[in-house]
Amino acid sequence: MFARRFLRIPTSALRPSTFTTSSSSIRTYASAAGTPPPAEGFMPSVATSAFMNNTREKALANPELKAVAAGQTKKMNLFQSVNEAMDIALATDEKAVVFGEDVGFGGVFRCTMGLQEKYGADRVFNTPLTEQGLIGFGIGMAAVGHTAIAEIQFADYVFPAFDQIVNEAAKYRYRSGNQFDCGGLTIRMPCMAVGHGGHYHSQSPEAYFAHTPGIKVVIPRSPIQAKGLLLAAIRDPNPVIVMEPKILYRAAVEQVPEGDYTLPLGKAEVLREGKDVTVVGWGSQLYVLETAIAMLEQQIPGLSVELIDLRSVLPWDVETIEKSVNKTGRLVIAHEAPSTGGFGAEIAAAIQERCFLRLESPIQRVAGWDIPFPLVFEKFYVPSALRCAEGIKKALNY
Repeated sequence: MFARRFLRIPTSALRPSTFTTSSSSIRTYASAAGTPPPAEGFMPSVATSAFMNNTREKALANPELKAVAAGQTKKMNLFQSVNEAMDIALATDEKAVVFGEDVGFGGVFRCTMGLQEKYGADRVFNTPLTEQGLIGFGIGMAAVGHTAIAEIQFADYVFPAFDQIVNEAAKYRYRSGNQFDCGGLTIRMPCMAVGHGGHYHSQSPEAYFAHTPGIKVVIPRSPIQAKGLLLAAIRDPNPVIVMEPKILYRAAVEQVPEGDYTLPLGKAEVLREGKDVTVVGWGSQLYVLETAIAMLEQQIPGLSVELIDLRSVLPWDVETIEKSVNKTGRLVIAHEAPSTGGFGAEIAAAIQERCFLRLESPIQRVAGWDIPFPLVFEKFYVPSALRCAEGIKKALNY
């Protein structure tokens, strides 16, 4: 609990320029110029990614956005697109409410900024510091007909609410024989590494929830995806967990369609087509994979890699990946969560069952190590571009 409260200290208090000892003057958190670290942290490739739609024409060329194809776009980062999605939900649904720890003033990552002023403290409000309590409250709100949008301040702190999510929210409809449900519940949470989060602000717990029938789990990769998937999650008739990669809140910037649109849950997206190997990831890991592929293309002329964004972990789009692997004969899966029991294992098992006779090499998994998420060794823990490139080469050279 101390670590979480510590993060709420004003930023200025966290960055003293120096402190003096008897022997020397030692720098603390601040850089030499006194500025915070760059928004992209250890993922500078995000800003130059080919998957960032930086023009209106490129953004609206997506066939999934045909409902807003004639409209305009607006430059936004990921936290702004999340904010706009909740703004639309509150404006179009009078029963929608947003709540969580510190959401009244905008939240740690500013995703709810301005919403309380616009819609009032009875629709956007703070909760006590109790994840179990706020999710239990959300289940109750949804059960009586409200659209409940709950925020867990960090995905690492969802575990006190684990029982409420997997034993109550996920089973509410089933145990009542479809007489009652809490399908109006959406749970947002920042996830994944940020470059300096340590073991309590960096975890990726998607696999814990993927084992739970009755809920859905989605992880967007960009502002356009975040807005569309969050609106779809809010309007889905089932409880949905939306995990937002926190390193992308400010680093990922796109031209986002204005107005109301949704993107399909449970559907993967092929980001680039290829014929030699299929590579699957989700969230911020996709930009690491993009870098790894670019490195290999310089080493292996003519290499053709198919890259797929899973987007939804539950339900997941096995058909799209199966189709791709039947074409390429090879599969590499990368995610930040630890390898053992990670969701990559489920993908590998399902594709091995469906594509066994078409596989040219063993399925490769590149993931976090089976240790608590470290602080000073974070760059060695995460599945970096080098590690991902090695995984792809193993699949190619078998």
